[in-house]
Amino acid sequence: SSRFPLGSRSSGVTVEQLVWTGRQSTLKEKCTYSGEVSCAQKSQLREVVKTAQQQKRRIHVLPAYRPEHRETLQSLGIEVSPSEALIRAVVSQRSLKSSEEIREIESALDMTSDMFITAMQQTEPGKVEREVVGAITGMVHARGLKPAFPMIYSIRGEILHNPTYHHTMTAGDIVVYDAGAESALHYASDITRTIPVSGRFTQRQKELYRIVLTALEKAIAAVAPGMEFRSVHRLAAVELLAGLKQLGLVKGDPEEAVEANVHTLFFPCGVGHMMGLDVHDMEPLGEDYIGYTETIQRNPAFGWRSLRLAKALEPGYVITVEPGIYFIPELIDRRRADNEFTDFIDYQTLEAYRDFGGVRIEDDVLVTDQGHRILGKPIPKTLEDVERTCTD
Repeated sequence: SSRFPLGSRSSGVTVEQLVWTGRQSTLKEKCTYSGEVSCAQKSQLREVVKTAQQQKRRIHVLPAYRPEHRETLQSLGIEVSPSEALIRAVVSQRSLKSSEEIREIESALDMTSDMFITAMQQTEPGKVEREVVGAITGMVHARGLKPAFPMIYSIRGEILHNPTYHHTMTAGDIVVYDAGAESALHYASDITRTIPVSGRFTQRQKELYRIVLTALEKAIAAVAPGMEFRSVHRLAAVELLAGLKQLGLVKGDPEEAVEANVHTLFFPCGVGHMMGLDVHDMEPLGEDYIGYTETIQRNPAFGWRSLRLAKALEPGYVITVEPGIYFIPELIDRRRADNEFTDFIDYQTLEAYRDFGGVRIEDDVLVTDQGHRILGKPIPKTLEDVERTCTD
């Protein structure tokens, strides 16, 4: 007999699969391990579907965003359009995290804390961004885990989801580092810090960092059951403009400025999103199902329409809170050329900041019965703690 048997035909594993990937757990074995899920043979599915159709029963499917899933549904004669009832049921179930799920997220945050401390210690003038990204990625894999999403690590922090790592860092630059890890059971974390390349922030960087940190702290303080997250977003936007007013970049009343959407020049994104098994949890099911309701609809205005979560918070939600200030030269030039926000923006003063980049600070937050709890052990966040970690 062979020392490494290829298994029986009844196992459902082909010789090719064994050659390329080795023996993997079957779906039936995974169902048995879960203790709560039954498994039928795929060959039986056609008859099950046919019987249901003959009985005029509704067949519920989730959005099939993978091509092979769409092909399977079509081959079974199933209407591919997703079931809103099933989507809403899944969203309702997955939105409320159990204590076991919270432990998994905090397990991911343990790894994430080490990632960020390493990033702060390895960020220095003369290095190329990819050198730091490579070191951290290797560290995550060495512990048997994976990054939760492609890291953002860039001195071009005004590009919100910058996918490149080719810049050479110099003294005076700041890096926006947005990253997370997957736990062993694939729950995600998502943290952002802004790191001074030289180990010390310049005075201008300190001023803007303090504004963002204050907005983060006030936004998190507002997180509580029943609080609409669009109100948290608005609160952060007002706080950001109030800080920029102190620097002479913004004029007038910050509340009125937010009503006029002035904040979207500096903060053209949402303040956070749901998090869980996905970093942007459940969003393949449809973002409007996740973050909105029949009465709380998406605001189509620029900036506001990027808010992924707007509805009232409930105990058990895990969300990110991530305000930022971004100086996007092309956006500044477009607004100035169109004479937009002239009652609120001092474009002459703003010109000196056009090459600043961006600052973002982000934490993961659990909504509790009493209010909220920041998940995970503290990751350096104050100016003093970040500088201390960078220079240790």
